[in-house]
Amino acid sequence: MNLISLKNNSKNQIILHIFIWFFFILVSLMQFYESPFKIGNDFFVQWATGILLFYLNYYYFVPNMLLQKKDFEYFTVLIVLITIFMVIRSLYFIPEFKEIVHPKMFDATGKEIIENKIFPKKKIFFFELVPAIFYLLIVAISTIIRILSEYFNNQQHKLSVESQRTTAELIYLRKQTNPHFLFNTLNSIYSLAHKKSDLVPDAIVTLSELMRYMLYETDNKTVLLEKEINYIQNYIELQKLRLNNIENIYVNIHGETKNKFIEPLLLISFIENAFKYGTDYKGNTHVKIKIVIEENNLDFWVENRVEKNFPDPENSGIGISNIKNRLKLLYPDSHILTIEENDKNYLVHLNLKLDQIQTIIDKI
Repeated sequence: MNLISLKNNSKNQIILHIFIWFFFILVSLMQFYESPFKIGNDFFVQWATGILLFYLNYYYFVPNMLLQKKDFEYFTVLIVLITIFMVIRSLYFIPEFKEIVHPKMFDATGKEIIENKIFPKKKIFFFELVPAIFYLLIVAISTIIRILSEYFNNQQHKLSVESQRTTAELIYLRKQTNPHFLFNTLNSIYSLAHKKSDLVPDAIVTLSELMRYMLYETDNKTVLLEKEINYIQNYIELQKLRLNNIENIYVNIHGETKNKFIEPLLLISFIENAFKYGTDYKGNTHVKIKIVIEENNLDFWVENRVEKNFPDPENSGIGISNIKNRLKLLYPDSHILTIEENDKNYLVHLNLKLDQIQTIIDKI
């Protein structure tokens, strides 16, 4: 597919160049509108050498000399080449102007006889200067076009490299998210199994729904917001199965979720941490979650009581640092993240501008 695209692009460029040259030559022919038979060989030689100079300068002289800081070589080659073109045209193609001279002549009787004679006249300086201006203009145009082309190509290359770097970093961050979630969820199910709870089958079914979403939906750059919300609700229900008291879990979600898109697994790390650090060793938890969607704006709050559990230095903070990095990469100018912490509560507030149309579905 890429090869076909490149071939079509090259073909279009050739057609465009032919059209542009045809246009300029046609415009220059307007001077011969009233006397088309006055078009001499020099006209065609001028354009042939001009086009040759354009592409020599564009494809070789500028990239290999001027852009390589070889200014002396560049200007020397151009001056020599332009001089050669001008000499060839002057000697072989620019016609000599003639003038008629009437010398005084007398016959045997002393009567003046006027005889027309044609003497060669040196070429007018103006007609030697015009080719130089023409060639210099050709060089200037091709140089400007090439430099601008190089600039835009470099900018596109930088953007491409930055995009690849960002994609690679997002892949890494997503790979961190999935195991982090899975380990936490398996711990929850293990807790139920340890208690020989009858809720283990329900927990496994809920986990399978969560895993199905993670495997088949989150490969896209964006997902439907309603699917992401459903995923969050399933996760909360799974957490409720293992807790002793669920009356202190408050979930408030309202607003229109249809036709809105969000980066997958963006909010779950905050909720995971809320349940992890908001639950004491007896299984008592205090977590409040609120999601409000208004037009293309999402407000997300999660608050949990800070319990004095044993610290987990190896895993603590992985989710939060992960989500911060992803927000910087994916929503650099369209999010506000506020985190407040005191001795009793931990509060996260995220304001996010949602995508109204789905990003092109490229598999990462």
